[in-house]
Amino acid sequence: MYNSSGNIGANTIAMVLAGGKGERLSPLTMRRAKPSVSFGGKYKIIDFVLSNLFNSGIKRVYILTQYRAYSLNKHIRESWGKWTGLGEFFVAISPETSSDSEEWFKGTADAILQYLRFVETANADYVAVFGGDHIYKMDVTQMIEYHRMNRADITIAALEVPKEDASRFGVFSVDDDNRVIGFAEKPKEPVTIPGRETCFASMGNYIFPTKKLIEVLLEGKKRHEDLDFGKHVIPMMLEQGDRVFAYNFNDNLVAGMKSEERGYWKDVGTLDSYYEANMDLIHVSPQLNLYNYKWPILTNQGNLPPAKTVFDEENRRGANIDSYVTGGCITSGSIVRRSILGPMCKINSYSQVEDSILFENVTVGRHAKIKRAIIDKGVIIPDGTTIGYDREEDLKQGYTLTESGIVVVPRKDK
Repeated sequence: MYNSSGNIGANTIAMVLAGGKGERLSPLTMRRAKPSVSFGGKYKIIDFVLSNLFNSGIKRVYILTQYRAYSLNKHIRESWGKWTGLGEFFVAISPETSSDSEEWFKGTADAILQYLRFVETANADYVAVFGGDHIYKMDVTQMIEYHRMNRADITIAALEVPKEDASRFGVFSVDDDNRVIGFAEKPKEPVTIPGRETCFASMGNYIFPTKKLIEVLLEGKKRHEDLDFGKHVIPMMLEQGDRVFAYNFNDNLVAGMKSEERGYWKDVGTLDSYYEANMDLIHVSPQLNLYNYKWPILTNQGNLPPAKTVFDEENRRGANIDSYVTGGCITSGSIVRRSILGPMCKINSYSQVEDSILFENVTVGRHAKIKRAIIDKGVIIPDGTTIGYDREEDLKQGYTLTESGIVVVPRKDK
């Protein structure tokens, strides 16, 4: 794996916040946390931050889960903990699987505070506190090196965004050296970066010296029960004159990265943004390159056979066109266009799937027509079903429709 800065990764412990409900992604998050939602067919959203840490040489990672945590904990245990050989380090922990004395996380910093014992006993110089629900590539050691050079008390990963978009984020005011001098959550009038027309928005990723993190969390606990990094910790550190720096994510380069991928970061927090980010992958030259073997996105590969197409008759031809098809899929006498098929999907004869995302183990019956849809895991589409062609009929069937007209077909309650 690529690691740009020697032993920095070995001297760092990572705490990944993966407890988000992801309510705007409902119904996809009715049975799973947002970090556990599929992305790009074979991956989970959380695989991106874990791959970034692993590729950066940071291999002591605790994933703090909470809501609907079972599937996410299972994924971590059976993939990251298992095949990395680092089961004792790539571990998911959550209040529902811990002692009775531990409560649900009340804020992002409170989550770290509840498991401060892992930080205190880690014998690490630095702690990377990262979110678990965004799509991006990052060499974390470059951010840690920047943190070291500035002798910072906290370094915050910052996304450079147009001023008109900045009100959706927490925005930093910085001086000419990118030292943070102010912070505002979703401001009406965002402050721009000196000499530019853009703003620094928080990515929710932080680097702390270990001793400093312990100190500010214990101090913050005295003031706030719902201790949160954005609301409480950063303002508190600014107030007491700590060295707070913004790290420009645009400066981060991973091995093998193409110029158009620089600065790629997606929140995928809504169904429409999730759909669009997935659909980008099937373009001839997607902005997010999953074929960069110098910085691979890792996941549980499973023991699945290759995908295949079946039948080559005039009216019954199996074909995947401009699509992203994962292992175990069978396109049997049907046509798949501009779509993403998760593992073990089967598309039966005379059916047509276009501009759609199918999660794992979806079965599409014969003579079905599907377009601009997201089909959840394990859903069976009956013969002759039409989805995405008649809005009223889709609503009548109990499907969810997004603002842009994407149809979401959830799993049925058992």
